[in-house]
Amino acid sequence: MTQEFYSAPVAVTGATGAQGGAAARALLAAGRPVRALTRDPLSRAAVELRELGAELVRADFDDHESLLAALDGTGALFAMSTPFGTDFDTEVRQGIALLDAAKAVGSVRHIVFTSAMNADLGTGIPHFDSKWRIEQHLATLGLPWTVLGPGAFMENYANDWTLESLREGYFAIPMPADSPLPLVAAADIGAFAALALSDPARFAGRRIELASQWRTPAQIAAAISAASGREIAAREVPLAVVETYSADLAAMFRYFQEVGLKVDLDALHAESPQVAWHTMERWAAERTWGLVG
Repeated sequence: MTQEFYSAPVAVTGATGAQGGAAARALLAAGRPVRALTRDPLSRAAVELRELGAELVRADFDDHESLLAALDGTGALFAMSTPFGTDFDTEVRQGIALLDAAKAVGSVRHIVFTSAMNADLGTGIPHFDSKWRIEQHLATLGLPWTVLGPGAFMENYANDWTLESLREGYFAIPMPADSPLPLVAAADIGAFAALALSDPARFAGRRIELASQWRTPAQIAAAISAASGREIAAREVPLAVVETYSADLAAMFRYFQEVGLKVDLDALHAESPQVAWHTMERWAAERTWGLVG
């Protein structure tokens, strides 16, 4: 890539969330200019990014003109989509609209899209299948692309639903206590995205699964116990209970239990020593849990 590519802004979607925010911070730390796409440039997370040096631009995935304006002049794109708060068709439509806008502006030379681990294997999980549809469209654009497939987010173990059970002394998850999951921290997704965006020739045309380590629910509970000072035990939530809240999430955990995710951690980590690859224990220790007292 030319020097012009590296001096042009990298457009980052989801910049006020965990993944996009981590990618924006990693890019800024590496000296790359960042254009953060957000629906609310005045949000607290957006203001924090501006203070770090990011350019903030309002963009709406359902507004084609706003996407064109936001992406105009950018050299690369960190793209992501989310099914939560929307639905399968909306996620696919908005994801494709973003990619089409990146193609249309003519300046984008590399797209990194975060999907889900093993989404290309026909999992039958709705929010994995929606990302696979977007991946398939990405491959038709004629632009260099890289797809990242993160495993289970560590950040999910500090969301409001999980914290509610942690305060009662247990880590609730629809998995047996001894069944391992491939875990990854948002910071490591962002760091790998920045790495891929720094070397398109090395990463273009590749789908790369991301995880730092395998951990069972019992080991996750132990890590949170050690970090928080509160005794936490793993507790399996029946899939039938999850089904009453979300058929999508129930399908995901059923797949995790019956088929399982696949990732080659040794090869991944050997190729990307620049990434910190947080262990669950380190990630938990770096958080303030507030579970005691």
